[in-house]
Amino acid sequence: MQDIGIRIDEDTVRQLNVFLADPGNEAISDLRRVVAKYGSVSEINEKAREAGKVENLVKKLERMNSPYVKDLEWLTEVCNGGKLISLSDYRARVNPGRPSWDYDHSRAATLEISALQYFPWLVAEVRQSVEKGEVLPGRFIRVRKMKEQEADGGDLPAVRAAVKILGASCVETLDTKGVDGSNIHLNGPETITGYFGGIGQPNGHPLRWVEEALYYYVNYGVDEVLNINSGTVFLGYLLYRMGVNIRFKISVFMGNDNPYAVLWILLAARMFAREDGSTPLVGFNLSNSIDDAHLAKSAEIRKALGLDDQVRIEHHITETWKSIVRQPYNRRDGLVELVKTVPNISAKHEGGNPEDEQTLAHPSDILDYFREKKEIESSGEMDALTRNYLLKHKAVNDTAATLTKAGLSFVAAGAHRL
Repeated sequence: MQDIGIRIDEDTVRQLNVFLADPGNEAISDLRRVVAKYGSVSEINEKAREAGKVENLVKKLERMNSPYVKDLEWLTEVCNGGKLISLSDYRARVNPGRPSWDYDHSRAATLEISALQYFPWLVAEVRQSVEKGEVLPGRFIRVRKMKEQEADGGDLPAVRAAVKILGASCVETLDTKGVDGSNIHLNGPETITGYFGGIGQPNGHPLRWVEEALYYYVNYGVDEVLNINSGTVFLGYLLYRMGVNIRFKISVFMGNDNPYAVLWILLAARMFAREDGSTPLVGFNLSNSIDDAHLAKSAEIRKALGLDDQVRIEHHITETWKSIVRQPYNRRDGLVELVKTVPNISAKHEGGNPEDEQTLAHPSDILDYFREKKEIESSGEMDALTRNYLLKHKAVNDTAATLTKAGLSFVAAGAHRL
C-alpha cells in the first residue's frame, strides 16, 4: 500500500518531548504541584502500601468501633475454611461431562459486577454464594460517593479489606466529576442531554480529580479508580509515568464506541508507558452501542500495540433495567463467541437478567447510584436495591454457567480458583 504520510516524524516527537519537559509548561507544572502536596513519589507509594494492607484497614475499623470488623473476620474464615465452592467442583456440577483440566485459561473472562454500593451487600452476596454453591465476581465496581462511604461506619476500608481477602479487584468512582454541580449541562434527569458529551470534568476538575485520587490512595490504599474524561485519562497516564502507582479503568460514560476511539486512547497508553512498558490503563469499558464485530476489531488494535495482557476490555453483558439502555439488553451469547478469540475481557453485569428485572416493582435503575444512603433508607427502598444487587449476582452466575457449559473459563474471586 502506498505510504500516505501518516507516520509521526522524529522531529515532531522531539518537539513534543521538549514541550512536555519545559519547566514553563504550566499544565505539567500544575500536576507536579498537586503531587508534591502528598510528598515524593516514593513516599506516596509507601504510604499507600501501608494503608492498603488488610491488617491496617482492620485497625482503622477497630479504632472507629465499626460493626464491620466481625464481618471481615467471618469472611476470612469463609476463605480460609474452604467454604466457597472450588472451581473444579463448580465445573463438575455445571458441566459434568467435561474434565476440569479441559478448559482454556488463556482467554478466561473476568466476572464483573456493578455497582457494589454498600459493604453489607457484599456480605449478603458471599453468604448466598456459600449457601448455594455460587461463584463470586472477580471484579467489583463501586459508584457510591467517596465521602459518604468514608463516613459510613467504615464502609470504605471494609470493602477494601474484603476484596483483598476474597482475592478480587475493585474500582472506586471519585467524587470529582461533573455531577457535583460543576457541569452546567447537568441538573438531574431533566437535563439528561448533558450526558451526551459525557458526565464531564470541566475547568479545573482534572487537577482536583488527581488530588482526590491521591488522598484515597495514601489513606486507604485505593489504587484503581474510574476515569470518565479525556483530560483525566491523560493526567492518569502522566501520574503513572511520574511513578505514582495509581491505575484506572475507563468508564462506559466516556462513550468509546468504535475502534478508532480505542486506537487513540491505546496509542497514548503506549506513548506514556513506563520504561518497563507498563501502563496505568487496566480496564477499558467500551460503549454499550459497540457491536461484537467492532469490539473484536478493537481487541486486534490492542494486540498490535502489545497491550493484551495489560488492558482488559470490559464488556457489559447486562445493564440496569432503567435509565441507560433500551431493554431487553443481554450480550451473553455474543460474549461466548468473543471469549473464543479475544483474551483479557470482562463480563460486566450492571443489571439482572431482563426476564428477572421486568417482574420487579423496583427494577434496577442507574439513577439509584447517585442517591444518598439516608434518602434510600427513609424511602424504605434499601431492601429493593439490595434485591437488585443480588439479581446482578444471579446474572453473574448465569454467565459463569453459560461459559462453563461451552467449555470456556472465567476468572472469579481468588478463593474459587482452587
